[in-house]
Amino acid sequence: MHRYIPNTDSDKLEMLKSMGFENIEDLFSDIPKGIRFDRDLDLSSSLSELEVTNFMTKLSKMNKSTDDLVCFLGAGAYDHYIPSIVKHLGLRSEFLTAYTPYQPEISQGTLQSIFEYQTLICNLTGMDVTNASMYDGNTACAEASLIAVENARRDVILISKSVHPEIREVVKSYMNVRDVKVIEVDIKDGVTDVDSLSSLLDKNVAGVIVESPNFFGIIEDLAPIEKIVHSNKSMLIQYADPISLSILKSPREWNADIAVGEAQCLGNDLNFGGPYLGYLATTSKHARKMPGRIVGQTEDVDGKRGFVLTLQAREQHIRRYKATSNICSNEGVVALMAAIYMVTLGKKGMKEVAEQCLQKSHYAMKELTKNNKYSLTFDKPFFKEFAVTAQVSAEKVNEELLNKGYLGGYLLEKDYKDLKNSILLCVTEKRTKEEIDSLVNIMEVIS
Repeated sequence: MHRYIPNTDSDKLEMLKSMGFENIEDLFSDIPKGIRFDRDLDLSSSLSELEVTNFMTKLSKMNKSTDDLVCFLGAGAYDHYIPSIVKHLGLRSEFLTAYTPYQPEISQGTLQSIFEYQTLICNLTGMDVTNASMYDGNTACAEASLIAVENARRDVILISKSVHPEIREVVKSYMNVRDVKVIEVDIKDGVTDVDSLSSLLDKNVAGVIVESPNFFGIIEDLAPIEKIVHSNKSMLIQYADPISLSILKSPREWNADIAVGEAQCLGNDLNFGGPYLGYLATTSKHARKMPGRIVGQTEDVDGKRGFVLTLQAREQHIRRYKATSNICSNEGVVALMAAIYMVTLGKKGMKEVAEQCLQKSHYAMKELTKNNKYSLTFDKPFFKEFAVTAQVSAEKVNEELLNKGYLGGYLLEKDYKDLKNSILLCVTEKRTKEEIDSLVNIMEVIS
């Protein structure tokens, strides 16, 4: 028996007797001996609290975080400045322990925080309605694909190869169990090839997914894409960095049907990969097809402001076969911190963050390419990420940068075999001119 289960020997015998067994071996008799674990776990002896603390501290120091390194890595997770008020408010116990509104009529605080978050996301995207509890941008994109399939009653999704590789893999995983075919659209010069997209569009295509700014950081021209997608009566799904929407056209202005993206950049740490926060927003027409929770504002019998779960589309609220999704875990705390971040910065602050990302990334690009030791991989307009091609091994560049205390860019050859020695660099508002100049100097010496 497990030593950490506090049962006495007499307790164990009594439980076994009540089940009709004489010993533990009888309890597991249905499991063939050949596949049983027949030895003790290879664990060290127990440690005191002090020893465990020292051990875990030593173990944690083996990691290098953005507190230790100057970060120029993006590719879907971003090192933005988080005002101190975000954590001071968002991690208060009354927010941190409020999990999910199972009894919404008495969960007014939780409902209000979700409502405020939803309102802010609608303002950013220009859409009519958004939801809460998307796990991350990848799954939000997959859920948007399901909305398109359900709406059009078609079984093909097109997704550009300029969309983040991990997003494409998650969408394929979701669609595979729904018998929906996912076809990747070729790219040309770092953006979606409109001719390739046009050739793939037919009466079976439910939706088209395009990322802008895309995985390479490039701002795509969605006008011709929107035209041919809607002429085919398919839905246009735009994946977008929410901070970029402070200065770029909103998905609604591009006439997208659904806007999705990763909202980690809105006041949430990198967290070694999670938890993150996906957003999904659309027009009123498709509201009833949305998964997760949609909170609305109302008045009680006394005319006071109140909040309700307007739509509850998951299986814990309605019959399973009618549910649009099985999303259960609530990302309420992460959404709350995103809301606090947006309210703290306001429209002007959000715009300033976006403009600093834009200006600093372009400054870094110009400095890196001016001596021809690095060339711009794609000569296209970009937001805060850009790719350069090195004359030496891209892995060597990153290794040397790490030795100097810099977290280098993403090696594009991992996912795009033709982009040998190309590095995707990200420059957020956190990076100073001195840090950018130092990066350039180090990379020039390596080259």
